[in-house]
Amino acid sequence: MASNYGGGYAQQRAGGPGQGGYDRQSTPSATIALSDIKLQPPVSVELFSSIAEDKAKIVAAAGGRRNNKSTQLRKFYDELVMWFDKVNHERTKEAKVSKYAEVAPFIKMMKAKVAYAKGRDHVDTCFEQMFSNLVGQIDGPDTLKHAKLFMEAFMGFYKVHEEK
Repeated sequence: MASNYGGGYAQQRAGGPGQGGYDRQSTPSATIALSDIKLQPPVSVELFSSIAEDKAKIVAAAGGRRNNKSTQLRKFYDELVMWFDKVNHERTKEAKVSKYAEVAPFIKMMKAKVAYAKGRDHVDTCFEQMFSNLVGQIDGPDTLKHAKLFMEAFMGFYKVHEEK
C-alpha cells in the first residue's frame, strides 16, 4: 500500500532556506571561550566568581528568549549534583575513587544529553560547548567537585543575567 505521507514535517525540517524549512547554520551564534575553565588543581581563584559570571553573561546573551531557560539549564546542574552526591556519599578517598570509576560512564553521558537538548533547541551552542567542556574535564572525585561548584556559581550568575 502506498503511503499518503508526502514528506511534510520531516521534509520541512530537512529543507533549507527557501524550501519551507529552516537553516540552523544561518542563525548567527555567539562564541564562548573555554580555555579559562580548568578543573584540575591548582584551581583559579576566579573560577567560581568572575569566570563563572563571564560564562553566565555569554550564555544568557546567546540564548535570548528562545533558548537557555534557567529551568532547562538547572536540569543539567541537578544531574551533576546527583552524580557528585553519589560519589561523595562514600567515606574514604579510595571508596570515592572507586565509586567515581563506577559512575564515570554516566557522568560522561551528560555530554550526549546536552547535545540532544541542543538538537531540540532547548539550549544553544554556547551552553552545549561550555557544559560538554566541563564534563570532558571530569576525571575523578576532585574535578567532579570543581565542576559542580562551577555550575553552582554559573547558575547563580545566570539567574541574574538571563533575559526575562
